[in-house]
Amino acid sequence: MIGYAAGAFDLFHVGHLNILRQAKARCDYLVAGVVSDELVEATKGYRPVIPTAERAEIVSNISFVDHVYIESKPNRLDTWQDVRFDVFFKGDDWKGTSKGLDLEQRLGAVGVRVEYFPYTMHTSSTHLRRALDALVATSAALGHA
Repeated sequence: MIGYAAGAFDLFHVGHLNILRQAKARCDYLVAGVVSDELVEATKGYRPVIPTAERAEIVSNISFVDHVYIESKPNRLDTWQDVRFDVFFKGDDWKGTSKGLDLEQRLGAVGVRVEYFPYTMHTSSTHLRRALDALVATSAALGHA
């Protein structure tokens, strides 16, 4: 069974590692989708700190990731056409939401199951990005920029 776990994987942290580890435990072959800089910017409104190629290199060197796919299209069905995964793994912050239900319906139509994993609440790329922004702002205010 082929599993697919996608993310920006920017500012790689233990939450990313947990999702990938849990995903590999539930499939035979794990494809990690690294969302391109352009797609992150289009969907989240900011450019990742770490460029796509470097994020892909980091993720590809994790022992339980079998393959890395650069995700550049916003429609997950397009990604499925390229990768042909059987199960899609996502953090449970999407579970029960309109986006999550839509994803389940669209992927379910081609026979893909969506499985959710607990979201690592104590750390996220968003929290790390805010901390970095605060450090940069403080440094600039102190004249260290």
